[in-house]
Amino acid sequence: MPLDAVEQRLREAIAARRESLLADLRTHVNLPTGGARAPAMDESVRLLVERLSALGASTRSVVGPNPPAWLSPDAAGRTPRKVVVCSRPNVKGKCRVLVSGHVDTVHEPDSAFRSLTIAPDGKTATGPGCVDMKGGLVIAVHALEALQEAGLDASWSFVLSTDEETGSFAADATLREEAARHDVGLALEPATPEGGLVVERPGSGQFMIEGTGRAAHVGRDFKSGINAIAAVARTVDPIQALARPDDGLIVNVGVIEGGTATNVVPERARAFGNIRCSTPEVGRRAMAEIGAIVAGVTVPPGGSLTLCSTLNRPAKPATPQVMGLAGLAKAAAEDLGQRLPFSKTGGVCEGNNLQDAGLPTIDTLGVRGGGLHTPTEGIELASLVERCQLLAVLIARLSRMGFSG
Repeated sequence: MPLDAVEQRLREAIAARRESLLADLRTHVNLPTGGARAPAMDESVRLLVERLSALGASTRSVVGPNPPAWLSPDAAGRTPRKVVVCSRPNVKGKCRVLVSGHVDTVHEPDSAFRSLTIAPDGKTATGPGCVDMKGGLVIAVHALEALQEAGLDASWSFVLSTDEETGSFAADATLREEAARHDVGLALEPATPEGGLVVERPGSGQFMIEGTGRAAHVGRDFKSGINAIAAVARTVDPIQALARPDDGLIVNVGVIEGGTATNVVPERARAFGNIRCSTPEVGRRAMAEIGAIVAGVTVPPGGSLTLCSTLNRPAKPATPQVMGLAGLAKAAAEDLGQRLPFSKTGGVCEGNNLQDAGLPTIDTLGVRGGGLHTPTEGIELASLVERCQLLAVLIARLSRMGFSG
C-alpha cells in the first residue's frame, strides 16, 4: 500500500535528519568499543540511553556472566559485561516491539583503524563498527525520535548489549526475558550488500580439546615424554570429517596451540573449533560425535584429553511468523521505493537468541555496507536515511496494525 500522509511526513522528517545522522555516526564510531574496552562502551551506552530516556523510556542495567574461561582465557580478570534495557510504558493494544543492538565491535582500540573517514565523493565512509553495528544503533534512535515527533504512539523496548561479538553470554538471559514480554523482535545487524533482509540463520557452537602429557628433553629422555600435541592431532581429521555442509552442518578446527620448543616433548596442547548447524538437533548430535571422537583416542598413562563445548547460538529458521514479519518489512520498503530481497547467511547474532526464546525476529534492519570485521569496514551513507525511514515506517505500521504472525 502507498505511504499514508503520516508516513510521508515521517519519511520527510527523517530525510531532514541526514546531517544529524552522520554526526551521530561519527560520534559513536570514534568511540573505541572493541577489545572489551569498558569505558568507551559505557560512554556509547550513556549517549544512547540519554536519547531514549528523553522519549520517556525507563532504564534498567544488568550485569551478565563472562564467557567460559576455556573460550576466553582473559574472562576471569575482565569487567563483567553490562546489558541495558530501555523501555517505554506499554500502550494498551499496541504491538510490543523489541529493538536489539550491540555497542561492541571486533576492532582493537589501539589499531590505526579508529575513526570515521568519509570518501571524497561523500557517498561512503569507513570506520570501525560503522556498519556492524553503530550505524544500526544510530538509525534506530533517530527512527524512535521521529515517531514520537510525528505523534505516533508506539510500545517499544531497546536492548543495548556489550558482548554480541563474543557470543552474548552476558546478554542471553536478558534477551530471553525481554523476548517473553514483546510481540516482535527487530535487530540492527547490517543489511546484506544489496540491502537485503536475512530471514534464516544457522546455530553456532564452540569447542576446545585440551591435551596434557609429560614434558621431556627430546635427546636425553625422549621415551619418558608424553606428546600432548600428538594426542590432540589424532582428533582433528575425524572431527573435520563430520562436516556435511549440504546437510546443514559445518565443523571447523581453526586454531591449534601447544609446545615450547622442537627439542622438548610438549606437555600441553589445545585445539579450538566452531560448528554451524541448521537445527538444534544437528548441533547436539555433532557435539556428541565430537565427544565420542575425543573419548576414542588412546593416550598413554599420565596424559589426558578433555573436551569443553557450548552451543550458545541456537538456529534461527525461516518460520511462518518470521516470513510474515519479513513480508511487512518488504512491503514497507517497497512503499518507500526501496528493495528488500530475502536471503540466508551462515552468520549468527542476537536474533538467534530472541527467536529461540519464542519471539518472531528479523535481524538485518541496519545500514548497508561491506568489509565487516576488517580494516576496510565501510558504509553507504545514503543508507542512514533510507534504513532509518524503513525502520520508522515498519514500527509505525506494527503499532497501528499489530502483528498476528
